[in-house]
Amino acid sequence: DGMISALQVLAIMKDTGKSLSELVAGMPKYPQTMLNVRMERRIDPGESAAIRDAIAAAEGELADSGRVVLRASGTEPVIRVMVEGQNAEQVAMLAEKLASVVAKAAA
Repeated sequence: DGMISALQVLAIMKDTGKSLSELVAGMPKYPQTMLNVRMERRIDPGESAAIRDAIAAAEGELADSGRVVLRASGTEPVIRVMVEGQNAEQVAMLAEKLASVVAKAAA
């Protein structure tokens, strides 16, 4: 994924003749929190009603100003909880809440 993204960015730079710093100058910056939750047992986050409800609640709080991503690592026994939004305190709080729900579901 990273390689494809890098190639796409290079193609845009070539097509526009702009540097990377010029391209990102107009992009808003959103604080992001990423937490790794160790799993006692392997679970699929999408199969847990408690996790789905917690994600829906977090997305509701963020409204259209952020995003929530949960995914199981393919290389270690963790679920990655990522929350991104406009307010760093809110993002950190939501990530902690989600991580707590995930930890309980994976215990």
